[in-house]
Amino acid sequence: MEPENINTILSQYNISVIDIKQETDKGKKAVWWIKTTDGDKILKKHSCSSKTLEFILSAVAHLKKGKVNLPEIIKTKENTNYIKGVNCCYVLSEAIIGNTPNEDKPQELKIIVDQLATFHKASNNFTFSDDCKPRIHLGLQNIEFESHMIKLENFYEEEKSKSKHSRFGEIIIDVFPYFHKRMILAIAENEKSGYNKWALEAKNSNCLCHQDFISSNLILTHSNKIFVLDIDSIAIDLPTRDLRKFLNKIMKKKGQWDLKLTSQILGWYNMTNPLEHWKWLVLKESLIFPHLFVGIMSKYYEKRDSTWAEDKYARRLQEMIKIEKSIEPLLQDFEKIIPQ
Repeated sequence: MEPENINTILSQYNISVIDIKQETDKGKKAVWWIKTTDGDKILKKHSCSSKTLEFILSAVAHLKKGKVNLPEIIKTKENTNYIKGVNCCYVLSEAIIGNTPNEDKPQELKIIVDQLATFHKASNNFTFSDDCKPRIHLGLQNIEFESHMIKLENFYEEEKSKSKHSRFGEIIIDVFPYFHKRMILAIAENEKSGYNKWALEAKNSNCLCHQDFISSNLILTHSNKIFVLDIDSIAIDLPTRDLRKFLNKIMKKKGQWDLKLTSQILGWYNMTNPLEHWKWLVLKESLIFPHLFVGIMSKYYEKRDSTWAEDKYARRLQEMIKIEKSIEPLLQDFEKIIPQ
């Protein structure tokens, strides 16, 4: 976007601009640092519709009331929370000064987990206007599992039918039956667990899920507060989606599952947002489903990244297989690590 267009957007705010620096530009999405006489601000271009953005911003307002640390949104001269652009919207907020928290440091990891638990606890009883376009994933887990499984079954059959296989294909032919059993087990567990009961219960409370609660979307300030950024993907869903994604990211970084660390994370979380025993078992079934394996297999066969060489795909696949298989002892002893 041309600088004068950004100046036009910024002119609709009561601020005095000193400098503009573009942080990222992904076409439909972009971020600028705005230096003003009243401190730094962040201007963000959103690709979603204004109705979806209104849902996101109403979620922000609700979470802030529940003591979740989120950047303050700056009102326009017309007292609105955003500006409509051409097929996009713009939001200006206060810039948060600090550092990306380090998940390898136990004390910082504990603060991150506490903020995740606070996020979920604060989201209860969220309401939104009829004018909003909400994102709702609640109650859809089994459909998602089955959809992924069918897609991967087709990739597997297609690979088997080839007369010659790549290194990636050879590995898939060898390991797919194991992961297929995991998918079937997760679907079976989902049907008999408390997932549907919890989803029905949560329909009345509208629990919010960040969907990407990782260190790169957080800022640790000098006063040891964690601020949550980038909530573009926020949706109504059970907290287990965030917990599963968070645990997978942590263990992927470590290269294998760590039972002791998992137990610590669940314990820290439960101190702020206690879950009943049966609800922790809903997390277990989500961990049984091999999301990391599904992710790399889908990426390869859907040709989502042409910059990756064949050997990189094969290497990444082997890494994901190692991590996924290392979870078995944890799943067997899951009852022992559920917070009491």
